[in-house]
Amino acid sequence: MKRHPDSEAGLHKVCVRSRNGPHPVSTARVRTIAIRMLLAAERPGAELSVVLVDDALIQGMNREYRGIDRPTDVLSFPMLEGDFAGVQPELLGDVVLSTPTAARQAKRARKTLEQEVAHLLAHGILHLLGFDHDTRGREAVMVRETKRLVEAALGSSTSTSTSTSRSRITSRR
Repeated sequence: MKRHPDSEAGLHKVCVRSRNGPHPVSTARVRTIAIRMLLAAERPGAELSVVLVDDALIQGMNREYRGIDRPTDVLSFPMLEGDFAGVQPELLGDVVLSTPTAARQAKRARKTLEQEVAHLLAHGILHLLGFDHDTRGREAVMVRETKRLVEAALGSSTSTSTSTSRSRITSRR
């Protein structure tokens, strides 16, 4: 596998695949965004899989794994949870992202597709790192950290974040 210039000598292993495409976003660009987010999260050696899919595929996954029979924008499958969480701690897990849903959401929010994909990818990565939004307090932290990761990946002009925090991301379980 070729080393990516943003990966600090190849410390981050990020695989981005496309299924049921083509998709209107480059897998190479999504990989760059993911690597920059992992750098911002201070996760040396992290391994991540990202899969770009269509609505039909993510709907099937949403039905199978969450019992919700409709498309969603992003699903996360963490490897840092469960009985074998400590076996390979650098293996974060998988983020599955629906590009058609991302495109609809981007249009509604008047954002570019890249901005929406980055937002969803950050959201998914944070779930892999143990963040959740099941309470107001935890949701506020997740929103702040999502904005911070998007800003780190795309630059400050693409984020409306007012947070100046640069603290290391840790699990908020």
